[in-house]
Amino acid sequence: MNLAAFPWLTFIILFPIFASLLIPILPDREGKTVRWYALVIGLVDFAAIVYAFYTQYDVHNSGMQLVESYDWVPSLGLKWSVGVDGLAMPLVILTGFVTTLAILAAWPVTFKPRLFYFLMLAMYGGQIAVFAVQDMLVFFLAWELELIPVYLLLAIWGGKKRLYAATKFILYTAGGSLFILVAALAMAFYGDKVTFDMQELAAKSYPIAFQLLIYAGFLIAYGVKLPIIPLHTWLPDAHGEATAPVHMLLAGILLKMGGYALVRMNLEMLPAAHVYFGPILVVLGVVNIIYAALTSFAQRNLKRKIAYSSISHMGFVLIGLGSFTDLGLSGAVLQMVSHGLIGASLFFLVGATYDRTHTLILEEMGGLGQRMKKIFAMWTTCSLASLALPGMSGFVAELMVFVGFATSPAYSNTFKAVVVLLAAVGVILTPIYLLSNLRQLFYGPENQDLVTHQNLVDAEPREVFIIACLLVPIIGVGLYPNLLTQIYDAKTMQVTTLLQASVARGTPAAPLGLVYTAPPLAAAETLAKPA
Repeated sequence: MNLAAFPWLTFIILFPIFASLLIPILPDREGKTVRWYALVIGLVDFAAIVYAFYTQYDVHNSGMQLVESYDWVPSLGLKWSVGVDGLAMPLVILTGFVTTLAILAAWPVTFKPRLFYFLMLAMYGGQIAVFAVQDMLVFFLAWELELIPVYLLLAIWGGKKRLYAATKFILYTAGGSLFILVAALAMAFYGDKVTFDMQELAAKSYPIAFQLLIYAGFLIAYGVKLPIIPLHTWLPDAHGEATAPVHMLLAGILLKMGGYALVRMNLEMLPAAHVYFGPILVVLGVVNIIYAALTSFAQRNLKRKIAYSSISHMGFVLIGLGSFTDLGLSGAVLQMVSHGLIGASLFFLVGATYDRTHTLILEEMGGLGQRMKKIFAMWTTCSLASLALPGMSGFVAELMVFVGFATSPAYSNTFKAVVVLLAAVGVILTPIYLLSNLRQLFYGPENQDLVTHQNLVDAEPREVFIIACLLVPIIGVGLYPNLLTQIYDAKTMQVTTLLQASVARGTPAAPLGLVYTAPPLAAAETLAKPA
């Protein structure tokens, strides 16, 4: 069999989905067989992702690879078209890694295990499809279908307010998805040729007014998922009611879909409009960082505290996307992958802590360090990763965003200084609320009701293994960032060259009242020339 010609991406997407259909006929009502079956399927699919990456993917190629295209509904011009590049490949690997660990994290689930693992495997394929499909209509379908498992996982296995949180999630995300559909149809039917192929859509020539409208629609849709303030209010509620495995998927993968789509569609397809909106993304990023950090500091609920921390960290992604530099964009992609790992680890620990204490209120905890030393050590390490300790992936990502934006030729020195100063305030707030969180959990006087609780035991080997698996890439990338950046360097350089060429054609952001200057035209034209 010629493995080079094997349809790897189609297999990686469809295998967990079709495998999930066999769960109802498995001879197991208590879930012991089902969970092992789901874990094996997850491991096989992740192994296929890793094999395809190491044998079929060229890190020096900025174009689409592992491309497959089949006619699906020819009468509608609908194709099953998939492919990955430097932007999609790291997120596909992240999806396989985090989802497989989330299946292992779901080991204690005993209520309706068949349905639970069915939804987990269905999400597995749906999430990868979002990153891999190259047809706008299929992308919309994958984006929508991925919402259904999340809704059910929240509504059935969530906390006391699970129906409220699930309904709010579906209303926000499905409402935002309407903007994707309208924008996709407008782009597809614009001009003489009707097409949903992303490459062909990017090659079309759109007037600037049309681009601005489409960009705004995409920004609303993907801003809900990222999330961008004020479109963020569904996230704390969803995290507040979710179980640990669903936490890991929400923080580790779903938020990254918004950042991925902004780069794929807003920056790549609509570069002229991005010249207008770039400064707005930077301002929104600063608002995300500071507002969410302050709000996280004020939260007394452990889940909501970490949820607002996630929103704050996504602000660095927005600043990187608006930087118009290769380093800034590279930092944004690295921040997405880094936060996917760190966020998944923190929310897994939140779930492990709740399983033992049966409370999320910080004032009801305290003095747990002596009782749960392994969990204390894991909490401390993951919190240090989240506050961007040097040697961890978060530090490298945030530093790249800062330096990339500070050296951007597209903004005045005054504007850059203000943004960097305000973002630095958020960086200072992060260790304050994270270290305060550790103090309230593990130090101080012991809560006697918790100390005498029979479930207050230290971490079991399965939990230590999950955190260890997440910490290995966090520390590995922190010490040697090229492990990850080499995958997408060629792609981010290509996108940055496109954006700088758009900036060089004029200074269209001036009418928005933002301080903005274009680099010399000759320099941008030189960058735009193919090697």
